[in-house]
This record gives sequence, structure tokens and C-alpha cells, in this order.
Amino acid sequence: MRLFAAAYPPRAAREHLAHALAEVRAMTGTALRWGDPEQWHVTLAFYGDQPEGAVPDLAEHLREVALGFPPLRVSLHGAGSFSGTTLWVGLGGDTAALGDLMHACSLDPDERARQRAHLTVARTSRTERTRQAKERRRGSRVRAHTGPELAHVVHALSVYEGPEWTVGEIRLVASELGEGRSGGALHTTVERHPLSGV
Repeated sequence: MRLFAAAYPPRAAREHLAHALAEVRAMTGTALRWGDPEQWHVTLAFYGDQPEGAVPDLAEHLREVALGFPPLRVSLHGAGSFSGTTLWVGLGGDTAALGDLMHACSLDPDERARQRAHLTVARTSRTERTRQAKERRRGSRVRAHTGPELAHVVHALSVYEGPEWTVGEIRLVASELGEGRSGGALHTTVERHPLSGV
């Protein structure tokens, strides 16, 4: 099973972001596949495919990490893209402590070096990937994503500031690819560990 550690924004923060995104979604047409707000999360660490027997050890690791961190105050803030194919919203607030939490959750030193706290909201659609592949086969210069459309969305969201919320727990989550809405991943919480800062 694919496993990761995550922090989930509360409903109010997700609804605020969904409202802000509604105003820019029309700019992208079918170029982006938008994520399900119910599954929006901040990945703290990604563990990849793991045997079911690994769950107790990962859960214990996250329980110990959670004991060392107090709840953190953050907000969703700004936006950007990864590789011209993934639209994300960043975080503001207690981001230094959030980075420390992410490092503590991770088991991979290489992952620690490239982590950036973010919430993925959309990815390039299958239609757009097909268009880009056709351009590559023809020898055309492939525009990153859909040319200016993604840049416009990122620009429109660059000043976004959502309501402040508390990261109060670490969740160990199982991800089943293709089992969620519209063929996306289905995320199921396996364990929850409250941040206590003891």
C-alpha cells in the first residue's frame, strides 16, 4: 500500500480556497484536473509502496514525532507550479516549525532536502498531456502546461491568503491510485497522532 504522513486543513480553510479557485478555474478549460477538496492535504512525508506489516512501525515513528511538536498555526498562502504540470498553494504562518515537522516525519534524507510545504490543487489533465506528447512527436517546442494559462492561474493566486488554522495532528494515510472521484487517488486515514509538544 502507498503510505504518506499528512496534515489536513479544516473545512473552513478548504471552503475558502475552493471559493478562491472557482474564480480562476474557468481560465484553464480542460487543461487541469482539479483535486477533490475533501482530499486536499499537506504531505509531511511520503513513504511510497509499503507492505502492510510496515504500518505499525510507521505509526510508532509518527506517534513519537507528534509528542515532540506543539500544534502549529498556519494558513494557505500564495501559489506556484511544479514542472509546469502541478498547481499548488503554499503555506504561511509557522512555516519554520512546519518544515521541522516535515523533516522529523521523513525517513529519507534525500526527501528532506527537497521538501516544500504545499497543498496540491490541480494537475495537468490527460488531454493536456496528450497534446504535449503530440507536440513533442512533431518536434514542436512544448509549452509548459498550457502556455500562459497556468501562469495566469499562479499569478491570480499569488496574493491568496486563507484563514489561519491549526495543524493539530499527523495522519498516516493510505493512498489507492485510481479509486477516488474522477479517477484520482482515494486517501484513507490509517492512524492519527495529535501534536502535543510534551
